Amino acid sequence: MMATLRPLLAGNWKMNGTRASLSVVSALRDAVAAGRMRGVDTVVCPPATLVMAAADLCAGSSLMIGGQDCDSQPAGASTGDVSAEMLKDAGAAAVIVGHSERRNLHGESDAVVRAKAEAAARAGLLAIICVGESRAERDGGETLRVIGRQIDESVPPAATARTVALAYEPVWAIGTGLTPEATDIAEVHGFLRRRLQALIGGEGGGVRLLYGGSVKPDNAGEVWGVENVDGLLVGGASLKEEDFLAIAAAR
Repeated sequence: MMATLRPLLAGNWKMNGTRASLSVVSALRDAVAAGRMRGVDTVVCPPATLVMAAADLCAGSSLMIGGQDCDSQPAGASTGDVSAEMLKDAGAAAVIVGHSERRNLHGESDAVVRAKAEAAARAGLLAIICVGESRAERDGGETLRVIGRQIDESVPPAATARTVALAYEPVWAIGTGLTPEATDIAEVHGFLRRRLQALIGGEGGGVRLLYGGSVKPDNAGEVWGVENVDGLLVGGASLKEEDFLAIAAAR
């Protein structure tokens, strides 16, 4: 991990959580206040129904709340969608865009992901842009080609270290309990760094690179230690405060 970059730990609750789940946010807020997550920027991304309530709970805290997706337009006739401006108004500081579940289940193209990342920047949100290969692509030796295309076409040309973070989430590792070898993560993250620098110049050296895909307390320490891993994007384990705190402490 590059010493000059402040680590970012992000939790993606996906389609999980009701008002009762806000107790997790409260516990994490208190842990941050007690210094248990010192030295790490932390953002929790609950479902849209909980963003405002979670942000209200974190008022005055350095624990950030984020959204899981946003529309590319600030407003309009898009029933069921939420704009980046709406998330910002609700108290969000970040938003995940281009997660493989959005790309695969909702048919989102790289161009759509780029438009959403640009919308996030427009609204003053950090866009956590996700990239990653399928099992078939990995087995076919296509990992870097696929990820390179996703970076080139999903990351806005005007992106800066303040407006975007990039999350490598191999599709085959999400929710499966499988993770790549540390050497494989290092190879991909080194490629991410070089590709970003080629795309957006010097700013690419300051964009935080996150790893995501079955991150848990028992493997977090190894992943944190991989070169060019500047943070983690955590799924199921972020729903349990002690697991999330253990992942932060493993750095």
